[in-house]
Amino acid sequence: MKTRRRRQHGFTLLELLVVMVIAGVMLGVVSFNAMPSQRQRLENDAKRIALLLQLARDEAILRNTPVAFDADQYAYRFLVREDRVWSPLKDDMLRERDFELSPVELHIEPAQNQTGVRIIFGREPVDKPFVLTLKVPDGSVKISADGIGHFSVE
Repeated sequence: MKTRRRRQHGFTLLELLVVMVIAGVMLGVVSFNAMPSQRQRLENDAKRIALLLQLARDEAILRNTPVAFDADQYAYRFLVREDRVWSPLKDDMLRERDFELSPVELHIEPAQNQTGVRIIFGREPVDKPFVLTLKVPDGSVKISADGIGHFSVE
């Protein structure tokens, strides 16, 4: 009479180790991509600013009064001109915000004669084109305005 060996079901230690290594590598890749680099954080700031500049431009046209984007190396804000005085714009979207990374070096073309950056949107839908550059040690990002209301991030 033949004896049958019963085959055991389960995984060997080697198979379990291979699965653990693969899971560890996948977890490492996911966690590495989940933490944005300084460059990605700067691009996020630039994209947010480009959208807010569009909103500020529209706000100036709707209010029929100048609205300004004002920035230094640590934060940016939006101001409205009322009775010859610039005051903070009271709006949830256009509130003062800090840069994700600071300090940020700011440059604008055409150049201005003041410290910091101030972009003024008037009541007219057409304005001067400009390029705003945000720079940190790991890179820089440019926000370009064509003068007719289109803002792009490069």
